[in-house]
Formats: sequence, structure tokens, C-alpha cells
Amino acid sequence: MRHHVLTDAIFFGPFAAKTMSAPVAKAFLIVVGSLLLAVSAQIKIPFYPVPVTGQTLVVLLIGMTYGPLLGGATVAAYLLQGAMGLPVFAGAAVGMAALVGPTGGYLAGFLVAAVIMGILAERGMGRSVISTVIAMMIGNAVIYAMGVSWLTSFIGMEKALMFGMAKFLYGDALKLVIAACLMPVAWRFVKSAQK
Repeated sequence: MRHHVLTDAIFFGPFAAKTMSAPVAKAFLIVVGSLLLAVSAQIKIPFYPVPVTGQTLVVLLIGMTYGPLLGGATVAAYLLQGAMGLPVFAGAAVGMAALVGPTGGYLAGFLVAAVIMGILAERGMGRSVISTVIAMMIGNAVIYAMGVSWLTSFIGMEKALMFGMAKFLYGDALKLVIAACLMPVAWRFVKSAQK
């Protein structure tokens, strides 16, 4: 059964304000989402053993709140901005070199994970703490599977697992907790506003 995602309820549902047409609202959401991704990639939070950005959290939340098509389009727009040379990626990586370099698998994983998160949200996940945790774990697993697989071709499997996954697990656990708190609260707020 297909459920609405948050943006459907807020921007396109029966209770949404009709201040923007659907195409304009979708374009607005893509711009805002890709901007949030770019900003989240640049902000580093000191964390042990490596600094953490909010990038994966934002990717997964975009997928879960926008749905598979709009979420995928938003992450694709972000990747296109980076491919064109805009400084939107984490670190100093810019242009096509970032997409085909060591972090390219993670960037591709962002797109796939956003779409999968949107599909999971359409199936009702993200409305409770438990379903949000499960969805976030699936999304992170997709990003790690694609990222570590790609990184392996540059530095080998052992180093890819250590430097491309293990060091980030604590930060990802923190992001999972944040999402598990945010998503159910957002849904409760939307439902109460619709009454």
C-alpha cells in the first residue's frame, strides 16, 4: 500500500496551502534539498575517531520526506551541481574527479539510498521510532555497500572497510538517533495540523 510522504502531506495534500503550483513546489523542494545537502557536507562536527558531517543524515531524510522520485531528483541535482564544479561535496573534492575518485561510490550510493528511503517511506516506514531506525540502517547499508565497494578498487578491501566504514559507524549511530527522533515527531505534527 502506498502512503504519502511528508512533502505530499505538507505541499500537495488536501490541507496544503495552494500558494504554489505543484511543479513550482517540486522545483523549490529540489533547490532547498540540494542546498541542505551542500551545507551539510561542509559542516564538520568534531567526533571520535573522525569528524562527522550531516551529509548522510540529510540524504536519507530527503529520501524519506520527499519520496523516491523527488528525493532521487534532489540528490541527482546535488550530484550534477558537484559534477559541474560547484563546491558542494565534502572536503576539497570538486567536479567529475569527485564522482570517479575514491568517494564516488558513496556519492552514487547517496542517489540509490535516497530512492530506497523514499520507497520505504511510501510503504509506511518513518512514522515510528522503530521503522525509522530500520529504514536508516537500510539506507546506510546501501551507502556503505556502494562506497566501500568502489573505495576497494583504490585502497583494497581491508583499508576500505577501516577508513571508509568502521571509523564512521559511531557518527552514523548518532545520526540514526537524530532521525529516529525527528521523523515520528514530524509526522505527529503534520497529523495534528490536519485535524
